[in-house]
Amino acid sequence: MQYTEQLAGRALVSATAMFAANFSVWTLYAVLGVSIREQLNLSATEFGVLLAAPMLSGALLRFPVGLLAERLSAKKIILAQALLLLPILLLLPRVHSYSGHLLAGLWLGISGTAFVSGIRYINPWFDRRRQGTAMGIFGAGNAGAAVTLALAPAIENWLGREMVGPVYGAAMFIAILLFAYWAPEEIPYMRSRRRPELEFHLRPLSEIRVWRFGLYYYFVFGSFLALLLWLPQYYLDAYGVSTQTAMALTLLFVALSSTVRALGGWFADRYGARAVNWSVFWTCLVCLFFLSYPPTSMTIHGIERDVQIELEVGIELFTLLILVIGIAQGFGRASVYKIVYDNYPRYMGSVGGTVATIGALGGFSLPVMFGIAQDIVGIHSAAFMLLYSVLAVCMLAMYLALQRERALQRLEFARQHNFLHREDTPFG
Repeated sequence: MQYTEQLAGRALVSATAMFAANFSVWTLYAVLGVSIREQLNLSATEFGVLLAAPMLSGALLRFPVGLLAERLSAKKIILAQALLLLPILLLLPRVHSYSGHLLAGLWLGISGTAFVSGIRYINPWFDRRRQGTAMGIFGAGNAGAAVTLALAPAIENWLGREMVGPVYGAAMFIAILLFAYWAPEEIPYMRSRRRPELEFHLRPLSEIRVWRFGLYYYFVFGSFLALLLWLPQYYLDAYGVSTQTAMALTLLFVALSSTVRALGGWFADRYGARAVNWSVFWTCLVCLFFLSYPPTSMTIHGIERDVQIELEVGIELFTLLILVIGIAQGFGRASVYKIVYDNYPRYMGSVGGTVATIGALGGFSLPVMFGIAQDIVGIHSAAFMLLYSVLAVCMLAMYLALQRERALQRLEFARQHNFLHREDTPFG
């Protein structure tokens, strides 16, 4: 038993480190995109598409990788996926055109699948009571984005932008060697519990709540991805800060949001994932209301003179609100996956992969919509107006689902106590 506990600890630490390495590659355009935009003179929409390219391929590949992880060794899938990244990281210095950067981004998106195979890798090592905490610790690998925000600008300054890819390639190769050597393989009991039948893993996808969980993850993870990609340019455009300051403030957002994910998993284990989700949504809704308000000038015509009023969210308040949203999102990412495991413990590859795919599609679609909204509306805070609307849809879906669930529970209670016959109800 003690030996298995030691293996479980090694599995969690090694998988988390490997996920962080992959996540740092997946979000590389958060840094490189700023200099590419300046070099190619991109519009807000073109910039959004550039940032979204790795997110698109990462999202679309998550579901098939999740199914593969149910049939094959999750450890071997993680290693194969990481090896596929090495060629494009080494070729990045040769990419100069906008279309070339888009194609490179799609290739880099392979790194986004590490979450699905990593979740499938660690789940069998922990019992139900500790799943939230374990997945929260693993999810803290999102801090790989913070590594990129700190490391990539330093490499650009010291060695030039063309060396960022090769340096990342060398670091990824070292991570692959360490993971291959130190991460344990599944024990025979875990392998015996695998269900290779495709039909078995696809069966739950017909249930509406799987897609509802995906909608929740679209906000808590998709908007996190979108913000970490969008914030550096937002700080530059809206507040005129230096590139170093913009990266540092975005780094703070990413680091806080990623590190509290482990705490969010513990809260979900202790107080219930659904309660955590509601708290997350309400917190973000309040913050987004204030962030959506654009700089406004009002003139009040008084009796003797006009009164000029200026309303604007300053950089200090903006940063505070963004950090609160980041912390809430970290809690939310952990609680959503705790809900997924509570409902589908044997389907973490297929159901978990579906939820992860929908969430990552948020990282693809939201930056594009941010750019379109900014180009059409002409104000920087249009991105937060859009996020406010997305969150309102999530909360409405959750409220309606809870109401239906309670109605079904009351009807079942009535049937059990002979108040109603099954054929008398619309849910029977």
